Amino acid sequence: MNPGSRGPGRRRGPPVGDTNVKNFRKAWSTLLNYMGPFRKWFILALVLAFVSTIISLVGPNLLSDMTDLIEDGIIHRELDMDAIAHIGYLLASLYIIGAVMMVVEKYVLATVTQRTASKLRTDISHKINRMPLRYFDRTTTGDMLSRVTNDVDTIGQSLNQSMNTLVTVVATLVGSVFMMFYTNHIMAISAILTSIVGFVLMALIMSRSQRYFNIQQADLGRMNGLVEEIYTGYLTVRTYSGEKRAKVDFDEINESLRSSGFMSQFLGGLAMPLMGFVGNLGYVVVCVVGAVLYLEGAIGFGVIVAFMMYVRFFTQSLSQISQAVIVMQSVAAASERVFELLDEEEMEDENGKTQRLDDVKGAVEFRDVHFGYLPDKEVIHGFNAKVEPGQKVAIVGPTGAGKTTIVNLLMRFYETNSGDILIDGISTKELTRENVHDLFCMVLQDTWLFEGTLRENLVYSKEGVSDEELDTVCEAVGLRKFVESLPDRYDTVFTDNAAISIGQRQQITIARAMIEDAPLLILDEATSSVDTRTEKDIQMAMDRLTEGRTSFVIAHRLSTIRNADMILVMKEGNIIEQGTHEQLLSEGGFYSDLYNSQFMKGMEDEDLTDRSL
Repeated sequence: MNPGSRGPGRRRGPPVGDTNVKNFRKAWSTLLNYMGPFRKWFILALVLAFVSTIISLVGPNLLSDMTDLIEDGIIHRELDMDAIAHIGYLLASLYIIGAVMMVVEKYVLATVTQRTASKLRTDISHKINRMPLRYFDRTTTGDMLSRVTNDVDTIGQSLNQSMNTLVTVVATLVGSVFMMFYTNHIMAISAILTSIVGFVLMALIMSRSQRYFNIQQADLGRMNGLVEEIYTGYLTVRTYSGEKRAKVDFDEINESLRSSGFMSQFLGGLAMPLMGFVGNLGYVVVCVVGAVLYLEGAIGFGVIVAFMMYVRFFTQSLSQISQAVIVMQSVAAASERVFELLDEEEMEDENGKTQRLDDVKGAVEFRDVHFGYLPDKEVIHGFNAKVEPGQKVAIVGPTGAGKTTIVNLLMRFYETNSGDILIDGISTKELTRENVHDLFCMVLQDTWLFEGTLRENLVYSKEGVSDEELDTVCEAVGLRKFVESLPDRYDTVFTDNAAISIGQRQQITIARAMIEDAPLLILDEATSSVDTRTEKDIQMAMDRLTEGRTSFVIAHRLSTIRNADMILVMKEGNIIEQGTHEQLLSEGGFYSDLYNSQFMKGMEDEDLTDRSL
């Protein structure tokens, strides 16, 4: 639930153009630094991958020796089985050692990458709790979810693959080149020259593919944002026949995602067949050049066998390098989005604050408060008000007057630009946000229920609430019959999508606030979604709830605040009138006009409704 939802408008996600400015090296440097305590294990895994790869490169040279022994034995009709067996045992031992090292390396890498992903999710969760609501005013829930799920999963799944592949192929590439030159420089040069074309084409492809991977990640965030927005407000979309517009927006993002996904996958997919072609061409060159050298007596047949394997290692490593770079680009794009979130400005650190309010009387004072959601657009201009303990204060005014903003500032959901808010003479800036929030129970227009039992939704984070207390509260807010109709009463499980009316949801949230029993109370249009009869029941409960508590009531239905001790009439961020209901009516000002225009006919309809009931 976002109390600041009346702030500035939100956007669906980052525009595509924002993805062009990316720093591949910085993204990877940040990710590797972030791994911290896991880095040594990560390095160990890469060392194991490197050593196991080097071991595998020794095999072709030994196979060359074995082939020459067999060839020589066939020619002289006498095989040296002891020498052949010795090489065979050595090869088997090396391959077993390499396999064991590979298994250990895979285990370590999987452990490190998944713990890194888990740490990222945990840090993002903690980060969200430390971020100001200003950030959520300009970021969609869908884009946030995309960073926590899609981007973190990309890092967790691809970090293992990309780094392991990169180290392995680099070792294979360097090692195979060294062994080829060590074995025969003429054949080595011939094989390598055939791969130059592949290098050039691969470099051209990689230079273009990064941009599309970045766009693809951003498009995924935009798509999540749109889907979350449309299906959350699906009833509104259907009511106002907004399907066509929603389809246009969806098709636009979907087409961009299709295009970026196609280009990234197409360009990335070109590298593999290209390297396959280069590899096949290398085999042909090795066979032709090797045959010539063999006929000239410059090499033995075993050298050709070894070179066939080295060429395969060499060309495969080239294609795998391209694959590793593609995956690394994807990881870089995801990392940049995740660390952009982790680097966002946080709320002020309050660890050093020792002031705390526990025994609250309830005096509240606003001193020359100025505030704006945007730096250059102030919406509250010098707000001043003094509330005595136990008073019921109503805040009224037209839409956009700043009523909910005042409550947001009182709760420290936002910080004032200037001025101060005091509770019992202590500035809320000297208290921790947690302490301030503990002083209030709050009921908003938007109801919020989570998956669980009715009991869990009512008591929420409070412990030790008995069924008798629940019965009393539910009776007070008119929920008793609803509770009795449920199959398991308070232990009935339902979700946020359960078949519960808006009015019943509102009653549950009001009951939750009554159970919280905090010394200060905020009601933001708490009865806006209930019928007249239920409103009267809830209003009676609220009157009992507000006894002895300082309460702030935001209401458009002015009938609900006629008994308020003080009514603050706001317009364009200023208090233009202040007094009781009778005083403001007698003055014949803005409040009087608002009341008369709203209730002259409404009161007649209410009387008719009462008589019909």
